[in-house]
Amino acid sequence: MGEVDPAFIQVLEHQPKLDITEAEGIPLIDLSPLNSSDTDPDFSSLVAEIGDACKNWGFFQVINPGVPLKCREKIELASRKFFALSKEEKKKVSRDEANPLGYYDTEHTKNVRDWKEVFDFTVMNPTIIPASHEPEDKELKELINQWPEYPPEFREACEEYAAEMEKLAYKLLELIALSLGLPKTRLNGFFKDNTSYIRLNHYPPCPAPHLVLGVGRHKDAGALSILAQDDVGGLEVKRKTDGEWILVKPTPNAYIINVGDIIQVWSNDKYESVEHRVVVNSEKERFSIPFFVHPAHSTWVEPLEELINKQDPAKYKAYNLGKFVATRKRSNFKKLDVENIQIYHFRI
Repeated sequence: MGEVDPAFIQVLEHQPKLDITEAEGIPLIDLSPLNSSDTDPDFSSLVAEIGDACKNWGFFQVINPGVPLKCREKIELASRKFFALSKEEKKKVSRDEANPLGYYDTEHTKNVRDWKEVFDFTVMNPTIIPASHEPEDKELKELINQWPEYPPEFREACEEYAAEMEKLAYKLLELIALSLGLPKTRLNGFFKDNTSYIRLNHYPPCPAPHLVLGVGRHKDAGALSILAQDDVGGLEVKRKTDGEWILVKPTPNAYIINVGDIIQVWSNDKYESVEHRVVVNSEKERFSIPFFVHPAHSTWVEPLEELINKQDPAKYKAYNLGKFVATRKRSNFKKLDVENIQIYHFRI
């Protein structure tokens, strides 16, 4: 099977089963009503579908989201061209602890190395974040996107795609707000100076797909994630009903949406951020592009006041998003002795 560096090997209980069930059950939601020319379209059934999906799965797929297909095809092609470059060329835009944007190939999840290489860029340029994870350190820093020289169309493809993803993110946040019984724009204000970012993922073929993971089991720290994946497949979701790992079968031109930790806290556990992971393939490489929707770094994340009452008191104490993410990111660069920070550390 070829040799695999032990740094990639998952402990036995987290090694993937290769005969996994396909997740026929993940809801597929048609967003075409949002693009309707009706002056007063009825979104009530769409809102109900979104609410059910968030509650029962934490994951759903959307079709007809209003994102031009050409825009998606451009970034997918640019991503393939970039990852086909030599390691030396890619490392010219390497990220590090000082600037966590750019190329990286030694990421860890839950202290085990992932079988992948990535390129990260932010939507806001510059993006402002805390300079460190230390609570008393008030210093801020600017993150500046690093762009490779090749392919020459790379930056334009990425920036066009980011603009389209932002539009889609607001549509989804509004539908989620409505599904929680809140005003449509209730969540929008948190994203004025957002720290959202996009990742290009490349999972090379792996000689031992039964021992390693492309990304280890984790929950997303942001509000929402919007994923474009190719036709190879590899994303697995932990089904809430029985804890089984379910493979999300690729649907052509669909986007996979999942609720992140912030929506779990805002909704006071009405919606739950669900664990997921990526399996790899011995023959095929796989590409995917997640957009991680994050509020401003200064946001204090806590249950929304409209959703708490005497019968259903707040289940979380407030935490600062910038410091939470800064703490979390430390494990990308070094193996920690403890599990990284999670929202359950803020449970009341």
